[in-house]
Amino acid sequence: MRKEDCYLLGRITRKHGLAGHVILKLDTDQPELYNKLESIFVEINGLLVPFFIEKISWSKSDALNILLKNITETLADQVLGKDVYLPLSTLPPLSGKQFYYHEIVGFEIHEEDGKTCGIIQSVNDQTAQHYFILRLADKDVVIPIIKDWILEVNRDEKFIKMQLPDGLMDVFLGEHKKDE
Repeated sequence: MRKEDCYLLGRITRKHGLAGHVILKLDTDQPELYNKLESIFVEINGLLVPFFIEKISWSKSDALNILLKNITETLADQVLGKDVYLPLSTLPPLSGKQFYYHEIVGFEIHEEDGKTCGIIQSVNDQTAQHYFILRLADKDVVIPIIKDWILEVNRDEKFIKMQLPDGLMDVFLGEHKKDE
């Protein structure tokens, strides 16, 4: 399994007890979708290693207590602090104005009038306000991801139409008007 064919599910944060149980901290808005996992991929030394799950239960609202099949204490120590992935194919398809961040990289952002704002290079989801990082005219443009601003997601033509506040693009493109 290749990392680019997967999405980050979370991270193994600690061991639980002495029988090979580990705690998987989920990085998702919908943790309830993952209470019946059968297997996971753990990144070890740059490779995705498959593990089958023998037993699973909730530790907290966003963390699972999992027992991996045939795990030893040594192997349990090796997976601590490691990222956990699942194949992209396990994600349910989204429609309408909903999207996964990984699927819209490379999409173009258009304003209501059709004017281009740039192409999505990446999405920052590490802050309280998630935002698109675009590239336009050799400049980086940052646009907050606000549901009410999104008018259309066109997967066929690979663009997102947004209603942006007046002047937002001017901040990045240097088209400032002097106050009188």
